[in-house]
Amino acid sequence: MAITRKDVDYVAHLSRIDMTEDEAAALTAQLEKIVGYVDKLAELDVSRVEPLAFATEAGNVLRKDVPRDGITREDALGNAPAAGGGYFRVPPVIEGGTH
Repeated sequence: MAITRKDVDYVAHLSRIDMTEDEAAALTAQLEKIVGYVDKLAELDVSRVEPLAFATEAGNVLRKDVPRDGITREDALGNAPAAGGGYFRVPPVIEGGTH
């Protein structure tokens, strides 16, 4: 598949990207090289290659999900700039009034 200047202009328009003539020409050349490389990869015979879920042999490394005690309410509120009634106190976000 060849990338043309028309393709670059179309995608730039869809993306709402303004480009100079030099930028568009450079991007056209760069995308053409990328697509050419992908086309070259498509020529490889991969019929005997086993599909992989991961790029390496290692899978996800997960720890055991073991319940443990959390912190107390007092500890959680200990560093709060303002607390009261067992809760964090924060300044009001919504002010009353009419619009």
